[in-house]
Amino acid sequence: MAITAADVNKLRQQTGAGMMDCKKALEETNGDFEAAVDHLRKKGAKVAANRQDRDAKEGVVLAKTAADNKSAVVISVNCETDFVAKNADFITFAETVANIALTKQPDTIEALKALPYNSDITIADKFMEQIGKIGEKIDIGFYSVVKAENVVGYIHPGNRLAVAVGFNKTVSAEVAKNIAMQAAAMAPVALDKDDVDQETINRELEIAKETIRAEGKPEDMIEKIAQGKLAKFFKENTLLNQEYFIDNKVSVRQYLQSVEKDLIISSFKRFSLS
Repeated sequence: MAITAADVNKLRQQTGAGMMDCKKALEETNGDFEAAVDHLRKKGAKVAANRQDRDAKEGVVLAKTAADNKSAVVISVNCETDFVAKNADFITFAETVANIALTKQPDTIEALKALPYNSDITIADKFMEQIGKIGEKIDIGFYSVVKAENVVGYIHPGNRLAVAVGFNKTVSAEVAKNIAMQAAAMAPVALDKDDVDQETINRELEIAKETIRAEGKPEDMIEKIAQGKLAKFFKENTLLNQEYFIDNKVSVRQYLQSVEKDLIISSFKRFSLS
C-alpha cells in the first residue's frame, strides 16, 4: 500500500523516531502501523544489544519534588555523549520519566521501567524506541526517593548534578535552598558519621595507616593517629558535620539549630555525573 506523509508523521509523533526511519518501518510492514511501531522497538533492541559494552556516562540528572513538598525523586537518565544529553528532545524524555517516577514512586529502577510511559507502551519499551532513534546506549543510571515532612529538590545548572533533602518540619525556602546547595557543592558521603558504611570506614582507615607508616611514625602510634584522621574524614564528608559553606565558623548541624533548636535533616540523596 502507498505510504503517505501523514502516516509517517503519525508514527514519528508517537515514537519520536526520525522521518526516514518511520518511512522505512512502514514500508517494511506494508503500512501496518502497530507492526511499524514494533519494528522500531526491535531496531532499538538490536542497537542496545550491540552497544552493551559501551559506557553511558553522560546524561540528565534531575530532582523532582511533589506538590505537597513531602517527597522527591532524584534520577539520572544516561546516554553516551554530551551532544545527546544536551538535546532538547532527550531532556524532555528524561523529564517525562522523572515525572512518572515522582507520581508512582516505585521501589526500584526495574519497577520504574515496568510502569506505563503512556497508554501504549512501558517506560522500558520507550527506552528501546529512544535507543533506536538516537543510536546510543541509554538507561536509568540512578534513581532514589526521599520522603519527609518537608522535602526540597535542587538541580545544579547543566543537569549533571541533583539533590533532594528531607527535613523533619517545614523550613523557609532560603534554609532549604542553602542546605541543598551545601549537599550539592560539598558532596557528603552520608548524613552523619553513624551513617557511613563500614566498607568506607575500613578503606579510610587502611589509607590512613599506610600513609602514617610511610611517614615513619612509630607503630604503637599508628592506630591513634589513624582514628584522628578518620574523625577528620567524618567532619569533612558527612553533611551534618561539615563546615557550613556560608559561615565556616559553624557546622551544618549548628546552623540548623540556630534556625530552630529541633530542626533536623532526616535524609538526603545526591547524584552527580562524574
